Amino acid sequence: MVASKDMHPLPKNSGKIFWNNQFKVKIELPTRSEFPSLKGKVAIITGSNTGLGFESSKQLLTLGLSHLIVAVRSTKKGKDAASQLTLANPSATIDVWPLDMESYDSIQTFVHKCNTELSRIDYTILNSGLAPANFSTTQSTGHETTIQVNHTSTILLTILLLPILKAKSTRDNPARLTVVNSLTAHLCNFSNQHQRPLLPSFDNTTITPWDSNNRYGVSKLLAQLFLVKLAEHIKPEDVVINMVDPGLTKGTGLFRDAKGALLVAMKAFLAITGRPVDRGAATYVDALLGHGKESHGCFLMNTEISPLASFFYTAEGSIAQDQIWEETLGELSFAQAEEIIASMR
Repeated sequence: MVASKDMHPLPKNSGKIFWNNQFKVKIELPTRSEFPSLKGKVAIITGSNTGLGFESSKQLLTLGLSHLIVAVRSTKKGKDAASQLTLANPSATIDVWPLDMESYDSIQTFVHKCNTELSRIDYTILNSGLAPANFSTTQSTGHETTIQVNHTSTILLTILLLPILKAKSTRDNPARLTVVNSLTAHLCNFSNQHQRPLLPSFDNTTITPWDSNNRYGVSKLLAQLFLVKLAEHIKPEDVVINMVDPGLTKGTGLFRDAKGALLVAMKAFLAITGRPVDRGAATYVDALLGHGKESHGCFLMNTEISPLASFFYTAEGSIAQDQIWEETLGELSFAQAEEIIASMR
């Protein structure tokens, strides 16, 4: 099977792609007849108290998952969600662990807890993400919040988990790590790609003007470019890393910061075009259970291995990828991110 990076780019007609994804493709819900029982398996899902994270948790529990880690910023909301998730599989163990994706300390504490308290980890979905309507910076780092959460912090959590996932799974059945991505990475305008340094340019609206919709897409593009390169350093026999686009989905809370006329417009647009949340979540389950080592480093769309962002296939994309790799690892040097990656070879 051809990997995403070796495919031809998607057609430039983004409207046709969107129409096909939202109105012509039917995502099937996972069933026990399709997938083997997940009895004895352990999964971690971030942002699993609501929306796609909650629904994918419920689907895995319905398939027999034995142990779920609900990783959320608010433990109260996490416990409320856990009480509902228990109905999907009363015999499962459901733990709620705090995880604040705007805090490097919280991420490191969470990973340490995974290492010390879990004897095995089979599946991980990094679902936490946001699309703020207004420009803001993360207090602890000073970086723009969308890039901080959707790219930098997500990459930190990914890298820190890698040796733990390797150690707590087996080579004949390696752990799966699915990072939620988006078709918007294919559609965004990466206007500041030539800025040096690149990542700090997102923190200054004079250098990079604020556009909430475009910023979300760019944050997903940064993560996509980094993760494709990261997968080249990781053996799929150790950890299978892939990315998934759930499609435009209603009921996720992604656009919860929208207000006034924008909120009304978004609700109307989602009501007409959005996938039901259970169908979007089914793409997560498919990425974990429906694809094996052949999906390593790949972008999954509509449950199929699909091309990466068109920008990836260009000469400018190659230059930007190297810059994103270098600057992201530099930002995460406090956690020995580069050394961890080297240790996985």
